[in-house]
Amino acid sequence: MYDLTGFQRDLLYVISGLDDPHGLAIKAELETYYEKEIHHGRLYPNLDTLVDKGLIEKSELDRRTNLYALTARGQREIDARREWEQQYLQDTLSAA
Repeated sequence: MYDLTGFQRDLLYVISGLDDPHGLAIKAELETYYEKEIHHGRLYPNLDTLVDKGLIEKSELDRRTNLYALTARGQREIDARREWEQQYLQDTLSAA
């Protein structure tokens, strides 16, 4: 996951946490978090990059709506990132 942008990591986290991760739901969730509009020209190319990297899968719900789901590799990457972050958070908490 080291080669992903922060935005791409956020996409993975949002996809993993939504019950129905389609483009507009992902967009809405990120707009709430970032407190600004996320343009389609930013969202969909980044989703495609994650598909190309094998971290998420894209399927069609209907002719206009794509669904996104984490792959097993995507979940492993999130888990590894959490472990890496946790070691630093624990060190910070222990020092306090």
